Amino acid sequence: MRVKGNVLKYGNNVDTDVIIPARYLNTADKKELASHCMEDIDKSFVTRVKRGDIIVAGENFGCGSSREHAPIAIKESGISLIIATSFARIFYRNAINIGLAIIECKQAAEEICEGDLVEVDFGTGIIKNITQDKEYEAMPFPPFIQKIIEAGGLVEAVNKGSLREEKGGI
Repeated sequence: MRVKGNVLKYGNNVDTDVIIPARYLNTADKKELASHCMEDIDKSFVTRVKRGDIIVAGENFGCGSSREHAPIAIKESGISLIIATSFARIFYRNAINIGLAIIECKQAAEEICEGDLVEVDFGTGIIKNITQDKEYEAMPFPPFIQKIIEAGGLVEAVNKGSLREEKGGI
């Protein structure tokens, strides 16, 4: 599986309160959440983001609360992938659970710039910065995580039987 998109770049410690402010947590409507995504850190995000775009950020992306609203808002806004130096562990798991691809790669996170065109192969972990003609290696997704991302999330993968091995079972 591959994704290709333009980069929106952020710094370190982007917490869930700026990804989706608490004042919008009274809804489960994904489109409503996406319409407020990143507004406390980047008011122009919702007007700039295009389906397939990629967020690149520094350390500890998704720190803060454990709410799934944050990765849901990001995914629904059209972001196909987040590349960061590191992720808060709960955000990391929530992102995979809802089918939002995330990759840790310090060098890529530091060198990729706002607006760069980037392509990522989840099977190999290769990150290509097409704009700068650079390539980075990240840990590839294991096949079962690729299946979860491709299915659109853990629940969808289980419902589709995507995680069943040939001999049955997960």
